[in-house]
Amino acid sequence: MSIVIGVLSLLLTAAFLAAGGARIAGAEPLRSYAGHLGVPPRVNLAIGAVELAAAAGLIVGFWFRPAALAASIGLVVMMVGTVHRHVRAADPPSVAAPATSLGVLAVANAVLLALA
Repeated sequence: MSIVIGVLSLLLTAAFLAAGGARIAGAEPLRSYAGHLGVPPRVNLAIGAVELAAAAGLIVGFWFRPAALAASIGLVVMMVGTVHRHVRAADPPSVAAPATSLGVLAVANAVLLALA
């Protein structure tokens, strides 16, 4: 695994471990954020579980590349959905920027993993 892929994987792992853990723990900012986007509480918990699973897949990917590729593709799909929710909620671009940035990083990671 190249250094660039390793760094991208670690950045994505840290971001989604934090986000998924906070969702599962029921952190108020993420609950209100989900409510604003129209995401029901049970679905929000499921999203947290998927984020933690993706982080685990990225970690496993250091030894088994297909796991990291699958996790990266899953994160791309999730971030596209998140940006779509922001657009539907008529949020300004600055509010959707974190999801967009993480989605772009996940795309870059998936492409690099597929080419490696």
